[in-house]
Formats: sequence, structure tokens, C-alpha cells
Amino acid sequence: MTKFKKQKKDSPGISTASLPDIVFMLLFFFMVTTVMREVTLQVKIVKPTATEIAKLEHKSLVSYIYVGPPIKGLLDKLGPEPRMQLNDAFAEIDEIGEFVVSEREKIDEKEVGKQTFSLKVDTEVKMGIISDIKMELREAQALKINYSTRKGEVLTK
Repeated sequence: MTKFKKQKKDSPGISTASLPDIVFMLLFFFMVTTVMREVTLQVKIVKPTATEIAKLEHKSLVSYIYVGPPIKGLLDKLGPEPRMQLNDAFAEIDEIGEFVVSEREKIDEKEVGKQTFSLKVDTEVKMGIISDIKMELREAQALKINYSTRKGEVLTK
């Protein structure tokens, strides 16, 4: 009798023909859904430290006010004094009311009460500037204010 050899049954290899399609679909998805930073910072900010912090819940309802000395490229033109930045431009304190109105127009009318104005302020900025900003926000009926900080030990001078 002749011997028959058993043939091994190999499973077919996994096709990688659709792999580029999947990669490009994922790339396109992340490109569409990712939100890039909307504001180019023109002021230098080193946030103060705090021990008790909480994260903001609805970041889409937060408008930022940046206060600090200008970045290195603008120091020659503007000097070292702290400046306030609203969106992408420097502003004066009396322009806060217009800023509040324009930010309220961007959101839905029923969420206006939930809108928060977050102050991102450098540690070296004097409290007088912050008080002036708070008074202007109060006059514009923007009463929900947040101070942006980083977690750490509070240093007293």
C-alpha cells in the first residue's frame, strides 16, 4: 500500500488591503472633531498656585480674559507693563462690556446664565487691575467669574 501524506490546512493570511482606508478614515475623523486653540496668546502667563481647585464643567460656555506682560516679541513695542488680552487682541478695561455682549451673542439664549468668564492672570499682576476688571464685569452683568490656577502649594510672601 502507498502512504498518503496528510496535507496541512493553513488558514489564509489576513488581508491588509483595507488597512489604508481605515487609517485615512480615522485620520479624517480626528481632524474634523479636534478643536485647536482658538486664541494666540500675546501675553505671558504664569498661573498662581492653589490647593483647592475644581475643573470647569461646560468649557464651551467659558470666555477667557488674559492679563500679563507682553510676550518677548512685543516687549519692545509695548513695554513690560501688564496688558489685557480679549480673544486675539489687546484691549483696555473699558472694552470689557463690549466683549461680554459679543460673547453672549455667540451662545444660546437659555445658557447665558451659565456663562463663565475665566481670568487667566500672571502671578506678578497687581490686584488693582484685577479689581478694575471685576468691576467692569459686574457692570456688564457678568457675575460668574473664575480664576484660573494650577494645583500646588500656596506660597506667601
